[in-house]
Amino acid sequence: MIDPFRAFRVHQDEQGFRALVEEIGYQDLPQGEVLIKVEYSSVNYKDGLASIPEGRIVQRYPFIPGIDLAGEVIEPGSSEFRAGDQVLCTGYGLGVSHEGGYAEYARLPEDWLVRRPEGLSAKEAMAIGTAGFTAALSAELLLRSGLTPEKGPVLVTGATGGVGSMAVDILSKLGFEVTASTGKAPQEAMLRDLGAVSVISRGELASSAAKGTLGREKWAAVVDPVGGPGTGELLKSVQYGGAIALSGMTGGGKFDATVYPFILRGIQLLGVDSVMCPMPLRKKLWKQLAGEWKPGRVLQGAVSEFGLDELPKALADILAGQAIGRQVVKLG
Repeated sequence: MIDPFRAFRVHQDEQGFRALVEEIGYQDLPQGEVLIKVEYSSVNYKDGLASIPEGRIVQRYPFIPGIDLAGEVIEPGSSEFRAGDQVLCTGYGLGVSHEGGYAEYARLPEDWLVRRPEGLSAKEAMAIGTAGFTAALSAELLLRSGLTPEKGPVLVTGATGGVGSMAVDILSKLGFEVTASTGKAPQEAMLRDLGAVSVISRGELASSAAKGTLGREKWAAVVDPVGGPGTGELLKSVQYGGAIALSGMTGGGKFDATVYPFILRGIQLLGVDSVMCPMPLRKKLWKQLAGEWKPGRVLQGAVSEFGLDELPKALADILAGQAIGRQVVKLG
């Protein structure tokens, strides 16, 4: 083990707010049963919010952000894990209320950890990360709602982002006809490479919105990591018995809707919570992400790697809506 080791930490004190890479020691880590040598983390919108004073994610300072991590167990404590086990963690309080993955070492509760399944390297696991897990959970909930490829096209909003790009890859792999919506026209070729049958601009999608309470039935289902006013408009164009899997709020936290899509078309609005997802389902989805659901096209062509010193730029890019695909952070 190394002491001191490097970490990206945010501070808020009499000197103001600052975010920087610095050396810390094991005494700076929180309590937890398992000490992990972190190999990779990832960059998510929530991490970007944690890196700015107005983000309203961090409640105490100094603090290590990073809502994902993958690495090796160094000290298992009294847990069921052993030294050398390869593990990953997404969700729970990681990077929000508990020191996160942007450090070379982390100490975590045992019951937050998933053994990294065979078929995924640490880098691949973090390229998937919370975003890919959320995409997989969205797909799982839509399948449970009765969605099948025969029912028609599935729309993915925010398709060049982490959740969106993973959802395009996974759903197309499962045989669905995927339409990808994006505000980044230059990325149309990339989205088609990921499996999208068609690509529609964010502007086109907004301009085609129904004027009344209901519109023409277009989508068998929608994966929506964007949220905001657009969600209310999308409800009007989901087919009878269809569903929207809603997982994000980069477009805002509010939308207007009527009861008509729900009571006249039987639409389901499925809330996707990857943070407190029950462990049995969490393990099942990670096994699928290492196997038949593995988003290989994203992993091969839509992943950028950063070092810890490059992290501020990656966080700024994701806040500015400039991130494409997935970004991973290599520790050590």
